[in-house]
Amino acid sequence: MAAAGVLQPGEEKLFEGQPKGFPFEGFQLEDVMLPEDDDMGIPSEDEIDDEEELETESGFGSVIVVDNLPEVPPEKFAKLSSVVHKIFSKAGSIRPDGLLMPIDEATKVSKGFAFVEFSAPQEAMAAQQLLNNYVLDKRHTFVVTLFDDFEKYARVPLEYEAPEPKPFVATENLQAWMVDRRGRDQFATRWGDETEVFWNDAARGLAEQVYKRSFWTETFVAWSPHGSYLATMHRQGAAIWGGPSFSRLQRFSHPNVRLIQFSPEETYVVTYSPVEPANPREKAGLVLNLFDSRTGRKLRNFAGSAEDYAVGAAAAPGGALKWPVFQWAGGCGDRYFARLGRGAISVYETPEMGLLDKRSLKLEGVQDFAWSPAAPLLCAYQAEGAGGNLPARVSLIRIPDRTELRQKNLFSVSDVRLFWHPQGDYLAVQVDRFTKTRKSTYTSFELFSVKERDIPMEVLELANKGDKILDLQWEPHGSRFAVLHGEGPRPNFSLYAMKDMRTSAKGVQLVGTQTGKQANCIFWSPQGKFLVLGGLKSMTGQLEFFSADEFEVLNAAEHFMCTDVEWDPTGRYVATAVNHMHQMENGFKVWLFNGQLLYQQARERFYQFLWRPRAPTLLSREAEADLIKRLKEFSKRYDEEDNALLDELDTGIMAERQRLMDEWEEWYKGKAEWLAWAAEGASKVLGARAAELPFTVEDVEVEEMFGKPVEEVLKA
Repeated sequence: MAAAGVLQPGEEKLFEGQPKGFPFEGFQLEDVMLPEDDDMGIPSEDEIDDEEELETESGFGSVIVVDNLPEVPPEKFAKLSSVVHKIFSKAGSIRPDGLLMPIDEATKVSKGFAFVEFSAPQEAMAAQQLLNNYVLDKRHTFVVTLFDDFEKYARVPLEYEAPEPKPFVATENLQAWMVDRRGRDQFATRWGDETEVFWNDAARGLAEQVYKRSFWTETFVAWSPHGSYLATMHRQGAAIWGGPSFSRLQRFSHPNVRLIQFSPEETYVVTYSPVEPANPREKAGLVLNLFDSRTGRKLRNFAGSAEDYAVGAAAAPGGALKWPVFQWAGGCGDRYFARLGRGAISVYETPEMGLLDKRSLKLEGVQDFAWSPAAPLLCAYQAEGAGGNLPARVSLIRIPDRTELRQKNLFSVSDVRLFWHPQGDYLAVQVDRFTKTRKSTYTSFELFSVKERDIPMEVLELANKGDKILDLQWEPHGSRFAVLHGEGPRPNFSLYAMKDMRTSAKGVQLVGTQTGKQANCIFWSPQGKFLVLGGLKSMTGQLEFFSADEFEVLNAAEHFMCTDVEWDPTGRYVATAVNHMHQMENGFKVWLFNGQLLYQQARERFYQFLWRPRAPTLLSREAEADLIKRLKEFSKRYDEEDNALLDELDTGIMAERQRLMDEWEEWYKGKAEWLAWAAEGASKVLGARAAELPFTVEDVEVEEMFGKPVEEVLKA
């Protein structure tokens, strides 16, 4: 064996890549003197042998410690392990051999605690929140702690130290865009790696840029319901931005977040991420977090198997989860939200985020539900049961007292869809029924007048019962609804009213029907009266701008390969867009309500067009209706103010152009003086040869061809 510190031939390669400057050659390990009684934190071999190793596959972030377990002898150890594994499997996927319960070597009795390792840190956090204080029996209540928390709590000083108060920083006005002098609205677009916010300057026929940022989000952006926040998505979580400068207001930590949802009043934020199974035999999972939008504090965590959440109408084709998972009740200040379960609807109450009355609403065979937009009132649909002996059922249930206000039994049901009026005045239940032979179906509508006494109901059947229903949409701020129905590429368009517009007599009636429409979607203006019939995607973008009052087409247009149609909050303008689903024609167009094209922009890899929502009006419905009636009294004054503002803007634009022209002329004059000075200097140095310096002037013409040559077109 070679002497210590002396390199043998070939051993010099062992030190390649080591930090330079250390004298490896001639180094003697025996010369290193360690202080007595100080092992420098290096355990001896005996200590390593005596210490039980705890190895994890996913890191300590996926490990929890479960305390206050029963202390059992060896013969009951397997049973207790099975019980603990079953309980904690509800929160996530436990890794193979991921449950460890230490045993006292002297007594062979378990020590009363266990380590549980999950597949992902999100599952461990979910288990801690869901199963902490879980009551196993009268004497044992679980205490669940994240393994990483032990180190965190160990760093807490024994003596309390008051934190230094942070200086107050005033938040920007989150509704600043609503006090625009010209009453314009904003919209956001996302294309390529860019996200932009614009003013809709319809008077001048252009989009005025407000804010632009590259790589602002990794997937998409979303406005909050009142337009106060703009949400962006990132690998670490979500963030919300607001104010005139779009500064970051809050962050929500949620690794691998995919989707985000705001509560109707913007009080809470829900985020979602999938949990991929560790092996093919395990089921896919999910994690849902609820945050306070103002503080960013996480209030509740939901986690588990995706199958438990993809139930009934909450399941997309193929068994995938349909978003959103939670539905929020309207008209109650974000007090209630609910999700669909197996044979139950789970209603949760804020801010505690617990089950209402600590129990779910049991409804056997429930397949779908929908909250009223204006009150804590939900409509639930239960499918037929007992092999068809029990009829299907539609119920209106008031929360929180769970009182059933109205119900209707349905027979031979194939499918049911629920359509609430935007103000909660009416409810339309589309019922697809089997014929006697059960080889085909036909459709009818159960119409509930929710705000009238005893909630009267009417039944509507189309003239042709076999017509397929392509779309049904209620008129906002009105009593009418529009239906696209029929077979083939050119369906019919029908308009119905829940009461007579002139006499206010109650009873559903047909306003009119027009046939042969190139449309598959209906888009009502937010203020009613006008709508757009769109033939999107497969129908190549045919558009009809329609007046409901006159029941006539105002204009017909086309936005080739159009994929999206969206009205602005005022109902004066409508945007159409072609997103990245199509490789060509990407971009958007902005139209007047009557179909007049105002302006357009082409954008490669176009993903989103989003009008910024407005905060709800402070006027009552009566005051708003009176204002609409008297609008002509104010229109002249508003027109004068608008013209004055436009003149002011035009004056400002002309002044800016003049300033730029003056700067150019000053710069050009300076360059001309410099050129004269340079020419004079060159003539002094070169004399007569200065005029003979070699140079050439060449005119170059560049031709570009757009489209195909005429010869090729004629040949085709």
